[in-house]
Amino acid sequence: MIRYLEDLNVGEKRLSGTVEVAEAEAIEFARRYDPQPMHIDCEAASRGRFGGLIASGWHTAAMAMRMIVDAALLGEGDDVLGMGVDSIRWPRPVRPGDVLQAEIEIVAIRPSESQPAFGIVKMSVTVRNQRGEVVMVFQPNCWVPRRPLVAPC
Repeated sequence: MIRYLEDLNVGEKRLSGTVEVAEAEAIEFARRYDPQPMHIDCEAASRGRFGGLIASGWHTAAMAMRMIVDAALLGEGDDVLGMGVDSIRWPRPVRPGDVLQAEIEIVAIRPSESQPAFGIVKMSVTVRNQRGEVVMVFQPNCWVPRRPLVAPC
């Protein structure tokens, strides 16, 4: 279902489903995109500052994106586009076996000044592990269509 800018409200929240972090998937992602020893080498990671293998923050971000899409707070449709992220933080490491869940909140809504058929929605996303510990926080901005005007008869 498409949700137009006019259907959204500041303060609206949605909790995503969960995603379990699989060790093989975390290592494969890191081998391809973030090949640091703490992400790809169990032995080296065990001697490092985290005391074991941790997922790349970018892998966590990709899993968070999936949770956001599946939660469909902004609706289901191909007209919603990401415009950027104001900030992103990873306060705790994500480890294989962790189960992640995202809380998505709309924090600002405004019509676009340059494209009146669209608006900009700022969200705050907090990702927690199975212990409720915050592992990632970010604020994406999305381009959302406005309700089309119906021409008078």
